[in-house]
Amino acid sequence: MFESLTAKFASAFTSIRSKGRLKNSDIAEIASEIKSALLDSDVNIDVANTFVENISRDINSQLDDLNKGTNPSQAVFKVVNDELIKILGGQARRIRFAKNPPTVILLTGLQGAGKTSLAGKLAKWLKDQGNTPLLIASDLQRPNAVTQLQVVGESVKVPVFAPESGNGVGNPVKVAKAGIDFAKSKLHNVVIVDTAGRLGVDEELMKQARDIKDAINPDEVLYVVDAMVGQDALKTATAFDVGVGIDGVVLTKLDGDARGGAALSIASVLGKPIFFAVTNEKNLVGVSTADVHRFDRGRLGLGLELGCLIGPRLAAVRRTVQHSVFRQHKHCFGVRPLNIIQRGVD
Repeated sequence: MFESLTAKFASAFTSIRSKGRLKNSDIAEIASEIKSALLDSDVNIDVANTFVENISRDINSQLDDLNKGTNPSQAVFKVVNDELIKILGGQARRIRFAKNPPTVILLTGLQGAGKTSLAGKLAKWLKDQGNTPLLIASDLQRPNAVTQLQVVGESVKVPVFAPESGNGVGNPVKVAKAGIDFAKSKLHNVVIVDTAGRLGVDEELMKQARDIKDAINPDEVLYVVDAMVGQDALKTATAFDVGVGIDGVVLTKLDGDARGGAALSIASVLGKPIFFAVTNEKNLVGVSTADVHRFDRGRLGLGLELGCLIGPRLAAVRRTVQHSVFRQHKHCFGVRPLNIIQRGVD
């Protein structure tokens, strides 16, 4: 994934790496290539313009000082990398746990975004960290949604609260409230509420999500978005933020033809953290501030440049450390190390 963006970013940095001194025209050329790469990856045009304007201003303002160094291309890389971190990592944080359990996480989003599958993955991720999650089936509209959540819950060995059969029967607000009471009585410290979606944004969908939110007062409202919808991801995320109010975003289906520009667009425009990214519908990767430093380089084609610019020894040390961390915490990352998951390399 991100092949176009990776190739274009790599090409931009390759073109200046052999130059001893950089000119304004070189910076303009790099900026143009980076903008094209961002737009090709479905980054919102306003976000792409702002990104390029920021890096061009920062680089040109210190161009004389950069050219005094032995490797000005390294300094250019740092400016671009810092801007990416500012967007993706500036507001990144972990899930807020309630002082008085249970911590309530409400999943919202359009139909087909992967909310139910995510509910199971998130439950397993939390369970592996020593929590006692409970899944609540408040999607009573989509055919077999309750059954699907029950199957998902059974597969990850997490209980599911499902007093209604769904398929258009039952009150999702009452189910959500009853589920919270059940969680308290059974001492579950985290609750994940799966809700109904629609094929498009409409007032009925927003009202139901608002009613559930008002009834259970969740600690986190996560908007689940299919990364393959491209430019529309920002539009729908904005609608949910205005209509319901969201605390963060989960990107699903970050594989195949998904270009991932939604991550930059949503984080930049809404200022909402990307909590999780689901790749190949099999891995759930938590994005904290520390992870974002790997997230941007691996996904946006800068990881290989870092090794070239700073030196192979540092790259080797970094790989050793990452694999060491993976061996100690592999239950959190799936079957492969985080950096390999993100780059799609076996």
